[in-house]
Amino acid sequence: MSFLKKYTFLLAFLTLCATSALAQPEEPDAPTPFGLVEVLIGAGAIYGGKKAYDLKKSLR
Repeated sequence: MSFLKKYTFLLAFLTLCATSALAQPEEPDAPTPFGLVEVLIGAGAIYGGKKAYDLKKSLR
């Protein structure tokens, strides 16, 4: 992966993390919009995408 692609992916990932951190509700008793399950689902999707990309790259 080139440096530009890695940098773009890292920037997008950090932007998504920062957005979810800023999306907290104003009421202290209200539930948070993202919990552990959602974070694990996102991590699994990223991991699966990487595995699919690596498989496609190795078949060329």
